[in-house]
Amino acid sequence: MISFRQIKISLVAIFTALSMVIFNNPVNAQHGEAHAAMEEAQHGEAQHEEAKKGFDAKEVILGHVKDAHDWHLFSFGETHVTVPLPVIIYNPERGVSVFSSSKFHHGHEAHDGYRIVNQHYIHENHLDEAGLMDGSIIEVNEAGLPTGAKIYDLSLTKNITSMLIAAILLVLLMMSVANAYKKRGAKQAPKGFQSLMEPVIIFIRDEVVKPNIPGKHYERYVPFILTIFFFILINNLLGLLPGSANVTGNLAVTAALAIISFIAILFSSNKHFWAHIFNPPVPVGVKFILAPVELIGVFTKPVSLMIRLFANILAGHIIILSIISLVFIFGGLNKAAGYGFLPITIIFNIVMMLLELLVAFIQAFIFANLTAVFIGQAMEGHDAHH
Repeated sequence: MISFRQIKISLVAIFTALSMVIFNNPVNAQHGEAHAAMEEAQHGEAQHEEAKKGFDAKEVILGHVKDAHDWHLFSFGETHVTVPLPVIIYNPERGVSVFSSSKFHHGHEAHDGYRIVNQHYIHENHLDEAGLMDGSIIEVNEAGLPTGAKIYDLSLTKNITSMLIAAILLVLLMMSVANAYKKRGAKQAPKGFQSLMEPVIIFIRDEVVKPNIPGKHYERYVPFILTIFFFILINNLLGLLPGSANVTGNLAVTAALAIISFIAILFSSNKHFWAHIFNPPVPVGVKFILAPVELIGVFTKPVSLMIRLFANILAGHIIILSIISLVFIFGGLNKAAGYGFLPITIIFNIVMMLLELLVAFIQAFIFANLTAVFIGQAMEGHDAHH
C-alpha cells in the first residue's frame, strides 16, 4: 500500500524560482560579481517581460488541465502551495532512480542527470524542432542538453495519484456497503450510507446491465459495470474540487478505460458475432463493401467511448477556467472593469459547476451503459440478428 507520509507541502515563490541560475560556479571574485550583475539584469528583464506580457489565459488553463509531476493545490499572491510527488525513472543503462519532484524546482533545474521539459527550456536551448514533449522527463548531459537516451517514466504524477485516491475511496465505499449487507442482511431496510448506494446499484443492475446483456449472463457483468460507473463518477466528482486533478479529462486515462471495455467486449464475443462481421447477411456484391465497414465498427466503439468522456469533461474544465480568466483579462485592461465583471463570473461559474455536476453523473452512466450495450451485442446469437 502506498504511503503518503513522505509527501511534504512546500511554499515556493514563483518569481524567485524563475530568477534562479541553474549553474553558478564562479571561478574568482571578479567573475562572481559579473555573474551577480548579469543575474540581476536578467531578473529585471524577466520582471519587465512578465509585466509586459500580462495575464496569459492559455498558460493558466493548460497548466490546470494537463498532468504534472507535482500537485499544485492553490496560490496566494506569489506564494504557491504545491505537493511534490515521487519521480521514478528506469534507465536501461543506469537502473532505477527514485527522488522527489521538488528536486526539479518546478522544472527549472536538473537532478541526477534528469530534468523536466518545459517551454522555457525548449526555447532557451533552441530545441523547437527536437520533438520534445512539454512536461516529460528526459536525460541530460552536464551542459543540460538532452542525450537522447531511452528512459521509462514510471512516476506517480498528479493524475495517477488522483486515480489511486479514487480507487481507495471506491474500495472503502463498497466495503462499507458490503459490510452493512453482511451485518443487517439483504431483506432488512438499508440505513445510512447503504440506503444512498442501494438505489444506484439496483438502477445500474436493472436498467443498464440486465436489459442490454441477454439471459443470465448479465449477473457476472454487474460487478464490472458497477466498477466502471463508480470509478468514473468518483474521478469526475473529485475533478470538480479546487486544486484537483483533471483525470477523466486526460486522453490517456479515457483510452485506458476504453481499452479495458474493449477487452471485455472481445472476450464476450461469440462465433455469431464474428460471422455477422465477416459474412453479413446481405447480397454477395455488398459483402465486400459492408464487411470492412463492420470490422472498422468494432474498433470505433472503444474510440467513441474514449473521446466522448475525454471531450465532455475537458470542455467543462476549460469553460470554467475561461470564465474565471475573463476577470483577470478585463482587470488587466481596467481595474474597475475587472471588479465589475466579477459578479457575472460568479453567477456563470455557479451555473457551470451545477451543469458539470450533472455531466459527471451523465458521462459515468453513458460510459457504463454503452459498455453494457457493446458487450450485449457481442454476445447476441444468430437468431437475435434477425
